[in-house]
Amino acid sequence: MEEKKVNPIRMQQILVAVSVALFVIKLVAWWLTSSVAILTDALESSVNVIAGFIGLYSIILSSKPRDKEHPYGHGKVEFLSSAIEGVLITIAGLIIIYEGINNFIHPHELKQLDFGLALVALTGAINYLVGYYCIKKGKEENSPILVASGSHLQSDTYSSIGLLLGVGLILLTGYAWIDSVAAIIFAFIIIYTGYKIIRKSVSGIMDEADDAIIDQIVVILNEHRQDDWIDVHNMRVIDYAGFYHIDCHLTVPYYINVNEAHEVLDRLTILFKQHFDDKVEFFIHVDGCIPAKQCGICNVPNCPVRQSPFINHVSWTHENILSNNKHTLKNEKFS
Repeated sequence: MEEKKVNPIRMQQILVAVSVALFVIKLVAWWLTSSVAILTDALESSVNVIAGFIGLYSIILSSKPRDKEHPYGHGKVEFLSSAIEGVLITIAGLIIIYEGINNFIHPHELKQLDFGLALVALTGAINYLVGYYCIKKGKEENSPILVASGSHLQSDTYSSIGLLLGVGLILLTGYAWIDSVAAIIFAFIIIYTGYKIIRKSVSGIMDEADDAIIDQIVVILNEHRQDDWIDVHNMRVIDYAGFYHIDCHLTVPYYINVNEAHEVLDRLTILFKQHFDDKVEFFIHVDGCIPAKQCGICNVPNCPVRQSPFINHVSWTHENILSNNKHTLKNEKFS
């Protein structure tokens, strides 16, 4: 049975509601315990709430259709939103470090740690389950903001596990300073998570090559190659947060007419769309072959201008398909 696709907007609405509920629970846990470690966990949850609303706005905006001012759609806003979330996470980590150090200097009494422990465990379990589902659906829908939100929720879970250990040690030993140590350790974990989110977002904004998509394209081309697809090169892929713009050069027999060349392009475009649905747009430039150089890799039957026999195809790879040069059997390259 085919799994129903998730609505990214609906998913983000759920995330916002969950973030608000967990933030309130953590505030209650901090109020009951006076634990700075639990306070820092609540501070991070406040970032979840802010980032959740930012993410919801960005997903609504990115779902708008392309228009005259935005011919490639509005998907890039998701990368910007993820970057903002990453920055907020990092700031929360720095605040946590400050609070942890301050608690060393000005310690205060802890209370009702057992009840606070139960509340932290509850929020951690909820965060992990929602975060796991969010990351899974975000990857399926290729939504950076959903993946970022899910990663943030799961980082909350890891923080909660650390908090449980830290507060548990306080209960067993009576050493209140463990509260500050735990808070500072969690802060560095949070900052690292923020860095990873920022790094991925900047990559999307800067149109960094998506190696996974290029690898998929290489496999598809090699498995379904046709005789009149003599060579593919100068491929570029731009990710608009779930919508891919792909352009490349396709070498075909130089003597065919425009209509015949268009038919070759149609076959290639249909093949890609079968694998990427409606999430891809192609701009394919047609090159004519050069018989003196490329007959050895061309298996077009009954070619009227062949100057040497076909020997073997050049296997397209991640490296050679990106090169802005035509290929030959001996890997000679020429524009």
